[in-house]
Amino acid sequence: MERGRLYLVPAPLDFGCAIQAPLRDVLPEGTLLRASLLTHWICENAKSARGYLKRINELHPLARPLQELQIHELPREVHKKGDHGGNFDAKPLLGAALDGNDIGLLSEAGMPAVADPGSSVARAAHDLEIEVVPLVGPVSLLLALAASGLNGQNFAFVGYLPQEASERARRIRELEAHALKTGQSQLFIETPYRNAALWLALLQTLQPNTRLAVSSGLTLPQAVNLSLPATAWKRQPAPLDSNTPAVFLIGR
Repeated sequence: MERGRLYLVPAPLDFGCAIQAPLRDVLPEGTLLRASLLTHWICENAKSARGYLKRINELHPLARPLQELQIHELPREVHKKGDHGGNFDAKPLLGAALDGNDIGLLSEAGMPAVADPGSSVARAAHDLEIEVVPLVGPVSLLLALAASGLNGQNFAFVGYLPQEASERARRIRELEAHALKTGQSQLFIETPYRNAALWLALLQTLQPNTRLAVSSGLTLPQAVNLSLPATAWKRQPAPLDSNTPAVFLIGR
């Protein structure tokens, strides 16, 4: 039997935001149409996946009623610890593709497996000789990097910084030293309710001339994309809130 494909389906970046972006403003028609045809899904959270699929259904009727779609969640430990280390075997989730069905992989926002769980599913698909097809859509890291004015030829995404204050400051100094020495831009994120604590730590720790950029609310009307030396930020109010996802960048 011919195997199905694994489609990596991007989601809009408005997860958890008060305002939602019109889907056609942020996702190509081809991506929306392909998503509407899929009847088997792997996701982070079934509830939010259904919410996204309801939005798609308003533009392109789903191939089956929402309640008839096969939606499987990644395990909770994958959400907590990530699955990029290779310790989670996702092959059992791909049985439908071995039976000839296409499967969609979906994260809460942006591209699955990029700053979100899903790499284990893509890796398992390759091992099972299932074709992996990434669809076009927004990736917050690349949008933020492009807007920052920092080095877009050499950059690294380092995930989340430590929560404990002294460890966080140590990590900021480490990343800053690497950025200033090599020119490599450093990108990281935080849970929105910790945005203010991270922002304060950055201003207290970074050298005056290190450039600090932030992007939040990407693709939304209230989007913020700003980039200044750290010393200049100290004379301005914090440009982000505790509800909106943000990407932070440092470099030279």
